[in-house]
Amino acid sequence: MADLAPPARRLPTGAISAALVAATVLAVVLVPLFVPLDEQAVDLGSKLRPPSWSHPFGTDEVGRDLLLRSVYGLRVSLLVGAVAALVATVIGTAVGALAGALGGWADRVVMRVVDLFSSVPHLLLGIFVVAMFRPGVGPVIASIAVTHWLSTARIVRAEMLSLRSRPFVDAAVSGGSSRLRIAVRHLLPGVLPQAGLAAVLMVPHAIWHESALSFLGLGLPTHQASLGNMVQAARGSLLAGDWWPTLFPGLFIIVPTLAVAALAAAWRERLSPRRRSELTL
Repeated sequence: MADLAPPARRLPTGAISAALVAATVLAVVLVPLFVPLDEQAVDLGSKLRPPSWSHPFGTDEVGRDLLLRSVYGLRVSLLVGAVAALVATVIGTAVGALAGALGGWADRVVMRVVDLFSSVPHLLLGIFVVAMFRPGVGPVIASIAVTHWLSTARIVRAEMLSLRSRPFVDAAVSGGSSRLRIAVRHLLPGVLPQAGLAAVLMVPHAIWHESALSFLGLGLPTHQASLGNMVQAARGSLLAGDWWPTLFPGLFIIVPTLAVAALAAAWRERLSPRRRSELTL
């Protein structure tokens, strides 16, 4: 007898990820408004207090509220990640469009430059960039943008080469359109959706990159509420058995980045199989 049991329902990954991203944005916006505390306020009499009603995430080694500091650190990480992803996407789109539109020797030269940058580990190149400047948001964004535009360049180039073989491009060439006009009017609009998705996929990478640099002491200034700085400062507390100064900032790094990555993956699943494989970073 045939099995008439209904098929198992898949978890709505996209909806769950969207809810987590929305909750992250609301937390960043609303928590500082409704929690009447200063995230930089030092209270040595309340240092390393475990989670309680007055301090839901506990306090750090100098008595600062970990909930507020985690939220402010997440705000900084999201800002750095979003801006760095945008800058890297613009660079990658420009480079990939140039290579794909020109083709020939120009394409080969550009892609050899991409291969050269790809041969250097991202974190190592990022450390080299930030080491030339004082700790701050600008150098961190620059280091992330310099190391994360490569995948976008490859995606845009592949899409440009695919579009160049389409009949409408042949018709534009027969009509006397120049290469620049064809690239701007016909090819570039076709690659922008893929570039936008690549930018969203890049945000979690950028947040982890910023957190790693701050953890190493090369990112944001140590006094600034940064998730990487908070995890780095809590190492001694963890060895002493105080788990909360490390756990909550770590969760604020992991959960939002996984939610953004899962949301972008759900978006990618709606693309054609060819584009889906190109956007696997």
